[in-house]
Amino acid sequence: MRTKTSANYPLILIVTVALLASACEQSPKSGRGLVLPEGDIEKGEQVFTSLYCNDCHRIAGRNDLNTVSEPQMTVTLGGGTSRVSTYGELVTSVINPSHRVSPRYDKPPFAEGGKSRMRVYNDVMTVAQLIDLTAFLQQTYQLEPIAGPSYMSYFPEDPNSP
Repeated sequence: MRTKTSANYPLILIVTVALLASACEQSPKSGRGLVLPEGDIEKGEQVFTSLYCNDCHRIAGRNDLNTVSEPQMTVTLGGGTSRVSTYGELVTSVINPSHRVSPRYDKPPFAEGGKSRMRVYNDVMTVAQLIDLTAFLQQTYQLEPIAGPSYMSYFPEDPNSP
């Protein structure tokens, strides 16, 4: 005997598949298919300093890149993270800094009214510089696993074991 709930499973499955398929639909504004060439990390570091990114940004563990002794603001990039920033997220952060402002930087002097105070470099930076800068930035992050909870042993220790 089928219950009313079990009779709805095929309908639920069809609706779920349809929703998932529609979510995969690509709009004209989709970033899917955008693949930029490999960047040069050393050239990216040169871009970082030549465009004065280091006036406001610090790279974790790279004090040699600091040029301003008392910056108006400091946004640290790189270092350990529990989440990988994708290539696309890094490119977006450079070309559209107000796309998503981190909650910890969504306040003066970093942002005002939800808008990043970072200068937009789209008319200054070449595509080659963007590619190299992104390669440089991406390699400054190190993925750190999230520490899980520690569990106590469920088995009593054997006093006779070495």
